[in-house]
Amino acid sequence: MRKAEVRIGHTTAGWLTQNEDGYHFAYDADYMKSPNAEAISLTLPLKNTPFVSNVLFPFFDGLIPEGWLLDIAEKSWKLNSRDRMGLLMTCCHDCIGAVSVFPVNGEDEQ
Repeated sequence: MRKAEVRIGHTTAGWLTQNEDGYHFAYDADYMKSPNAEAISLTLPLKNTPFVSNVLFPFFDGLIPEGWLLDIAEKSWKLNSRDRMGLLMTCCHDCIGAVSVFPVNGEDEQ
């Protein structure tokens, strides 16, 4: 299983995991209690139950670099372009916008 922390700004908003059953995204319980809690995406609205998918959620897939920048990331970190979770955890620490993704426990950290 691979797990990533999803942040909005400097605040932990939720947790993204990948296992043999697919992908799971759940908002952090403390984040949900906050009066300032906001959804990370229109396609992932605030709710207390996890989202589940067989493929990486389109919102997260959209954070992954494309084109020449993806080529550089693949070559520099020896990543497979089909390993979307690995790309997300390696390349999306400092994305454009408020959302960022960090590996948990050093998993897939480069």
